[in-house]
Amino acid sequence: MAPDRAVAVQARPEQEFFCFRVGDLRLGVPSENVLEVFRAGLLTPLPRTPSFIMGVTGHRGEVLPVVDLLRFLSKGEARIGPRTRLFIGITGSIVAGVVADTVLGLRRFPVADILPPPLGGDAAAEHLLGVVQGATPQDSINLLNFSKLLQTARQRAVAR
Repeated sequence: MAPDRAVAVQARPEQEFFCFRVGDLRLGVPSENVLEVFRAGLLTPLPRTPSFIMGVTGHRGEVLPVVDLLRFLSKGEARIGPRTRLFIGITGSIVAGVVADTVLGLRRFPVADILPPPLGGDAAAEHLLGVVQGATPQDSINLLNFSKLLQTARQRAVAR
């Protein structure tokens, strides 16, 4: 006899992540930290801001800073093109637009399948919740501790 669906869900709890690609990185952030995805428009550069702040953009009457995760994580530089998307990331009172080359969508991962971040990794490893292995190493998804990432970005931007 098969277990009741509710019992099966409790036995293998899952977490939902918004997954996307930027540069060569496949990343995921907890879905509760994402409000909306929209096509990237014009950005207004800001003087004397950290290099990972690409500028600001207007969206639904709000002005949002736009964060380049590749620069923030020291993995390169994002380019804004006609297919580029921004997602609105939020944690507490911090709201920002984040560049995504490709949206992979919402994915649910069993908590047991989330591996711990690699030990002794680069500076980006401090912002990881874990890694979900794919069929190949290129298909793996790095899960970001998005709240910590946005708080660190804000501290670096304000400290200037």
